[in-house]
Amino acid sequence: MEIKVIDSNKKDFLDLLLLADEQESMIDKYLERGMLFALYDDDLKSVCVVTDEGNGSFEIQNLATFEQFQRKGYGRRLVGHVLEYYKGKGAVMLVGTGDVPWTVSFYKSCGFVFSHRLENYFVENYDAPMYDAGVQLVDKVYFKMDLRRQKYFLKMEVNKTHCCRV
Repeated sequence: MEIKVIDSNKKDFLDLLLLADEQESMIDKYLERGMLFALYDDDLKSVCVVTDEGNGSFEIQNLATFEQFQRKGYGRRLVGHVLEYYKGKGAVMLVGTGDVPWTVSFYKSCGFVFSHRLENYFVENYDAPMYDAGVQLVDKVYFKMDLRRQKYFLKMEVNKTHCCRV
């Protein structure tokens, strides 16, 4: 397994990014200013985009795994890698997501805690209704993790994951 930081041609990953954020114009708002991490296990499995929001705050803007590889630990491993990468670089990692139980429980299981809610975010900011497994997304819920508190980090085998820049 290898995780690469993608510095150029980020739009080459658009098909996968669109699984987590269905509107390309919304992806365009963060893709070029963010760091794109790509997880490979023989071939591409998952991607994550993280932006620097200033004042020691970072945000996971997009986390997507190809459907046939979901629920196999790739997303969790990528989140763990991202948290390790940003440890010591800032104070907090945020993630905003649709308010659906399976996504909320995923981030909570990764050690994130509830931060705040943006009411009607998906209704007011997207051209068409957004759905996750048939559930319409309305509010965007934010979760946070203190990057200075080691005890919250995922317990994963970091030494089995190799990272490089491309």
